[in-house]
Amino acid sequence: MRRQLKPAALSDRQADILRTVVEQFIASGTPVGSKHVAGLAGIDFSSSTVRYELAALEELGYLDHPHTSAGRVPTDQGYRRYVDALIEEEPAAPPAGLDGALSRVEMRRELDAALRELAEALAEATQLLGVVTAPAPQTATVRHVEVLLLQARLVMVVVITSSGEVSRRLFELDAPADPGLAEWARAFLNERVTGLPVGARMMAAHLEEPSLSASERGFLALVAPALTDLHEDGRLLVVAGQAQLVSGLRDLDIAVMDHLLRKVEERYELGRLLQRALASNEMYLRIGAELPDPDLSDLSMVAANYGVARRNLGTVSLLGPTRMNYRLAIAAVREAAHLLSEYVEGVYE
Repeated sequence: MRRQLKPAALSDRQADILRTVVEQFIASGTPVGSKHVAGLAGIDFSSSTVRYELAALEELGYLDHPHTSAGRVPTDQGYRRYVDALIEEEPAAPPAGLDGALSRVEMRRELDAALRELAEALAEATQLLGVVTAPAPQTATVRHVEVLLLQARLVMVVVITSSGEVSRRLFELDAPADPGLAEWARAFLNERVTGLPVGARMMAAHLEEPSLSASERGFLALVAPALTDLHEDGRLLVVAGQAQLVSGLRDLDIAVMDHLLRKVEERYELGRLLQRALASNEMYLRIGAELPDPDLSDLSMVAANYGVARRNLGTVSLLGPTRMNYRLAIAAVREAAHLLSEYVEGVYE
């Protein structure tokens, strides 16, 4: 069980021991005892001193003790301390193969292909889930809206834009819907929003109509996010490394894995998660409970933006277990974002 204590200052000795425990746990996946720390490079302390400091780090909330006789494992707070120190250090060398991914795509107009190549290279180099978002269409408008009643209580809304992007959203109703209501909504939405710019602030206002019945207003309120949030999920999302990630998550709860895979499949929720990273100009790193979705509290995300001067265009990210190789992930994401920024410079400036 994770402990949520206020972060505390550490001595240099405690910081060195914490770093060693985190790196040992990342490498082995098993709790780390004092005998696995004492005598390692940089740890010139006796076993009794290490045991004392491990207990102190646990009391401060940086380590946890899963079993009475077992060693320690890092908490989210312990990972955070470790990662913050990594970010301040000289960047590690990026994994090989990332620059080659973009060199295989020669034509500037093949941005989608470049994103796919890079996502696959990221996933292969880190054994994590690689996710890259494309620049959002700037002038796209709504071309057509389809409302489909898949089941008595399940509705799918499909939105096609002038740029050819297709967005699909599923909504669950509290009670079975009249099939005629879905057909009415399709006609109403096409009349009201066709031709409006994607992400337009007036989108919600165009869906308001005082003369509508209570059932019509309720149905519209349910499916409206398919249009009002279109600026978030209309962005191309390229995902690679699903097989590697599932293999790496074998020690996680099945429910956690299932929740993540559903997010990957639906794409929309994954896009919303990355939208937070797009608003940041710094390395975006969230560990365990720091992620906004409590169902993903056993995972971590490392992300960075790419783009041109004074404008972020998209996000490069890696998603995996909290016991990921953060040094490698940070270096890979930094390098991928840098390469993509150079790649798109001639297109968007």
